[in-house]
Amino acid sequence: MNKHDEIKNLLEASRKMLSGNNKILKEDIKSIKKKYGIFEQEKMKDIDTGAEITKRVNVPSSVETDIEFDTETKNKKDKQQAYRISGGVLTMHGKDQKDLQITSLEKQSFQETMDEFVAEVSDMVDFKTLNVYEDSVEWSGKLIEFDMEFMYRIGETNGVYVDSEMVKVDQEFDKMIDKLRQFYEKFKSKWAKVIAQRKRTEPNQEEEQ
Repeated sequence: MNKHDEIKNLLEASRKMLSGNNKILKEDIKSIKKKYGIFEQEKMKDIDTGAEITKRVNVPSSVETDIEFDTETKNKKDKQQAYRISGGVLTMHGKDQKDLQITSLEKQSFQETMDEFVAEVSDMVDFKTLNVYEDSVEWSGKLIEFDMEFMYRIGETNGVYVDSEMVKVDQEFDKMIDKLRQFYEKFKSKWAKVIAQRKRTEPNQEEEQ
């Protein structure tokens, strides 16, 4: 018999001996249960059948289960499909299969984005995936010359983001930051149109089905 079961048996024996009439003992019982994490069984009724069911109440575990369940649900709802286009990767995200289809506009926009970045910002770059969501777009890459990663976002968190452990801040660095900012405006304009177009075509897609 483990320590947990031994304590439970002692509590039960105390109840029988004093018939639960001793208020001081009741308080002691509550303190012991709280200290050792012992939970009473709670009687509940099934809504459909009216039958009594027994439920063990454990608040921390319940919270943890809810969080895990919500996370799994969100992951299942978020489908994605990746497309390789001219050496880059464009990933569409959505709840339904129709959200994952790529259009000629999206292919063209992605190709132009990569070509224009190379021409206007830097040709020494490793592009990462461009992610298209329902209301936002994220695109990142690494500028090899500066050993610095960048990210463009449009949506709730608009802006240009950079990350590097140690970069020399000089005129060349300042020029690169300016180029990233200037190109972001072109990126934002182009992909905002893509999102708007996807929203306009959603009703038509549903009607076709």
